[in-house]
Amino acid sequence: MKYNQFIKINDRKISINDSVYFIADIASNHDGNLDRAHDLIRLAKQSGADAVKFQHFRATKIVSDYGFSHLKTKIGHQNEWKKSVFDTYKEYECPREWTLDLIETARKEGIDLLTTPYDFEAVDLFKNVIPAFKIGSGDITWTEFLEYIALQGKPVLLATGASSMGDVERAVAAVLKHNRNLVLLQCNTNYTGCRDNFRYVNLNVLKTYAKQFPRMVLGFSDHTPGYTAVLGAVSLGARVIEKHFTDDNNRVGPDHSFSMNPRSWKDMVENTRDLEVALGSGIKTIEKNENETAIIQRRCIRAAHELKPESIINRDDLEILRPSILGAVQPYDIDLLLGKKIKTYKQHGEDISLTDMELS
Repeated sequence: MKYNQFIKINDRKISINDSVYFIADIASNHDGNLDRAHDLIRLAKQSGADAVKFQHFRATKIVSDYGFSHLKTKIGHQNEWKKSVFDTYKEYECPREWTLDLIETARKEGIDLLTTPYDFEAVDLFKNVIPAFKIGSGDITWTEFLEYIALQGKPVLLATGASSMGDVERAVAAVLKHNRNLVLLQCNTNYTGCRDNFRYVNLNVLKTYAKQFPRMVLGFSDHTPGYTAVLGAVSLGARVIEKHFTDDNNRVGPDHSFSMNPRSWKDMVENTRDLEVALGSGIKTIEKNENETAIIQRRCIRAAHELKPESIINRDDLEILRPSILGAVQPYDIDLLLGKKIKTYKQHGEDISLTDMELS
């Protein structure tokens, strides 16, 4: 399978060698209010997000009222919902007539606007106005839909929660059949916000993806509390990070409780930027800020007592002490001095260099 080792979302290049691209998933946190949606876009930008994302679904196109009502009980995070599953989805639809207004606000704020579409109509609506599509984990088995999105030619961000490796390979093949611009997102799709979810987020899957798809752009769609897992994911190669975003975790709604807020989002971005710098090049060397430390903490070979010219040096004549002076013999070269004559006078504690010795 052929794929690009970097993607571009608008003018932003994303690869293993580039800085992390942060997506604030507003999802249903607009609460059906256009003004709130605009405010969340602005807050996301102010908090350091590179993109905001909305989820565009219609209840009739994403859930079966019959199917969920016949489950007899609500499952997982839906157990907290007051209304039926169908009615909850209906209530939190993102009106598609908001589209141009939201795009204009994002443009003014200088932040990308993305979507997760959940039906063909949504794909058609957004294909000419957004720079990339996100595919939710729940659609990873719907290869017909994956291919349709891939055919639009936009970068595809594919979440892989609640999936086996076989599911991932099948979905990746479906996208790459038509589109080489793919970002593969590790994800755990439990939306309870419980700390126990750290047991299941399985960040080392990013290593598996990196081995299976060398230098493919990787990312992490996270629903765990805080940003501990985000920092781990970035350390393992994730360069796209997606988390839910709200202005108030105490608001009523499906996504508010486990979302990041402006303060925590800003902290996450700042700590990630520090981490990016800290990860470095991977080349082991004495760093610029260690040059002085290398002098004051390393040892060199010094005279253990007064040494006169023509003295034959033995181990008792030498001591290994800080600081290490440029040109002084290093401890690992002590054998070069043993049994040799010293040419110059040395005071007790003075460093010894090779030019002080008769080595031939």
